[in-house]
Amino acid sequence: MYRDEGVVLRTTPLAEADRIITVLTRRGGRVRAVAKGVRKTSSRFGSRLEPGTYVDLMMHSGRSLDTVTQADIISPYGTTIALDYGRHTAAAVMLETAERLTSEERQPALRLFLLLVGGLRTLAAGQRPAPLVLDAFLLRSLAVSGYGMALDDCARCGEPGQHLSLSVAGGGVVCPQCRPHGAASVSAGAVRLLTDLLRGDWDGALVSDVRARREAGGIVAAYLQWHLERGLRALPHLERA
Repeated sequence: MYRDEGVVLRTTPLAEADRIITVLTRRGGRVRAVAKGVRKTSSRFGSRLEPGTYVDLMMHSGRSLDTVTQADIISPYGTTIALDYGRHTAAAVMLETAERLTSEERQPALRLFLLLVGGLRTLAAGQRPAPLVLDAFLLRSLAVSGYGMALDDCARCGEPGQHLSLSVAGGGVVCPQCRPHGAASVSAGAVRLLTDLLRGDWDGALVSDVRARREAGGIVAAYLQWHLERGLRALPHLERA
């Protein structure tokens, strides 16, 4: 038996009344566990194990899957977020990204866990635009996973300065001398917004205009999918009004 807290990333039906839950835990990384009987109306903790819920879990270790024996809600972020479609779709992308970035089970990923909890908390509060919250989470989670986007210096030669060409495959902005075939031209406003989001400068990010936000969102989505090596199921449903 062990205890840990985590965020439910995904649930999968199992048999007639059970579910397999995928959880990003604080200490143990990504864990899959069986929650028995949660699909029954009489279940003691079925509603506590929905995606986006921050829970305190008691689990029993198993050979391939653990078993949930107790679940208590710490914060029902998923329930609050589900009331707004824009925030709901942003949260779905965050949860799927967190699962994909933890490619191996039971490998501690504390920084990613903290970013996910913080991102869901901010979405649930509803005080900042959901697309900006999502892009900030994606940029930072990629960075802590080893895929940080270069935004200040050239990603290839390290030349400092403001560069307005970006190579997704190359890892970020590139100078004119290093610009590869296929690199995209980007606006100064989009680069500035990406930098603010990566650094957590919300004062700067919130004064950005709609054009810069849309451009930055497209860059983040392309960069994310390049490094994950395949598309996200939730991304086509994302609302970026």
